[in-house]
Amino acid sequence: MKRSKIKYLEAALCCAAVATVGGCGNASDDGKIQIEIVQYKPEAANYFSTVEEEFNATHDDIHLKISSPNDAMTILRTRFIREDYPDIIGIGGDINYSYFVDAEILADVSDYEGLQNINQAYLDIDEALELVPTDGIYAVPYVANAAGVLYNRDMFAEHGWEIPQNWDELITLCDEIKAEGILPFYFGFKDTWTCLAPWNAMAVDLAPADTAKQVNRGETTFSKEYREVSEKYLKLLNYGPDDPFAYGYNDACTAFARGESAMYPIGSYAAPQILSVNPDLNLDSFVMPASDNSDGNTLNSGIDLQFCVMADCPNKEAAYEVLNFLYADENIQKYIDAQTAIPCKEGDFELPSILDGMTDYILEGNMTDYQDHYYPSEMAVDAQIQTFLLQKDVDAFLSKFDTDWLRYNRDIIRLVQDYEKQHGNAN
Repeated sequence: MKRSKIKYLEAALCCAAVATVGGCGNASDDGKIQIEIVQYKPEAANYFSTVEEEFNATHDDIHLKISSPNDAMTILRTRFIREDYPDIIGIGGDINYSYFVDAEILADVSDYEGLQNINQAYLDIDEALELVPTDGIYAVPYVANAAGVLYNRDMFAEHGWEIPQNWDELITLCDEIKAEGILPFYFGFKDTWTCLAPWNAMAVDLAPADTAKQVNRGETTFSKEYREVSEKYLKLLNYGPDDPFAYGYNDACTAFARGESAMYPIGSYAAPQILSVNPDLNLDSFVMPASDNSDGNTLNSGIDLQFCVMADCPNKEAAYEVLNFLYADENIQKYIDAQTAIPCKEGDFELPSILDGMTDYILEGNMTDYQDHYYPSEMAVDAQIQTFLLQKDVDAFLSKFDTDWLRYNRDIIRLVQDYEKQHGNAN
């Protein structure tokens, strides 16, 4: 591993508990090739247990082991520093993936034939996450999620409310809902991470998709690109509960499920939680119309799970056989059904009905990644947004955002600037 890159993994372990899972081997005592996967979504553990069982029952030469630990990213970083690598990792498309590509610990999977069936929009999202342009492909996107606005279909039908197509229509709708004595939005801002959902959903319309990269290149500032996002976010607060910071994620899901608001600005990942409270809720979603122009909307969608073969995997052909099994249409459909997910693979999949209002965007490939996938965790942007929503000081928030970005991204900025000196303004 590059000495200059390992610092990202070491820094990520700061103050984290050290844990391990069993290492992988080349072959078992019975001569089978051993392939180990560590994936980071514990909520999908039952699905992966079934996959492991079905794979092992149908393959005589490969034994698959899949781990779904609660703190997978800490475990993975610990193992990477110890150079104790699994064969395949299942991670999200976020800053951690960027670090792993830059650390050169992932294998180039450009030769994997299954890539030709992946929606190009998600391959582009992965490419955009690279800190600097890097030759090769280092992940196979599996499923995605989307953030926008969940809404109560029956309530909308009863009152004759129309789905808004731009910002003015959204505000007009909220005023209509409020006038009828109904709460337009529920928020769960006691849990800081929920503050990112409306932020991301609006930012894809109002700020450049590559805002973070432009800032790293010294071409713009967050104060410039995020002002409209910040101002419109504050306006949304007028249509939520009196104290949105008194309620957490579970509270908001429960209240919305019980009909205490008409809408909930959150990601599709919240659907299982909401429907567990009210299985009969007629739930749908629409893209957050943050743009003043109806043609300016894009779906906020990012890679929720993707698989990366490790560079040190001694059995790449066997690893590809495992990927072929995971990416079989019937297995992807099972995951979609269980996790309310969006397939990254193209095909005739049945999407959850709660995504009906977003389907056209998905089919057209009109999708833009979450802005927070570029934010370092040390910067705690979710907490910064929560503080901003409490204090309502746009200038102070944006100034701190710019200052903290330089503080927490100095190594990446230096890396980008060095690349630019050598290659010019290549994107």
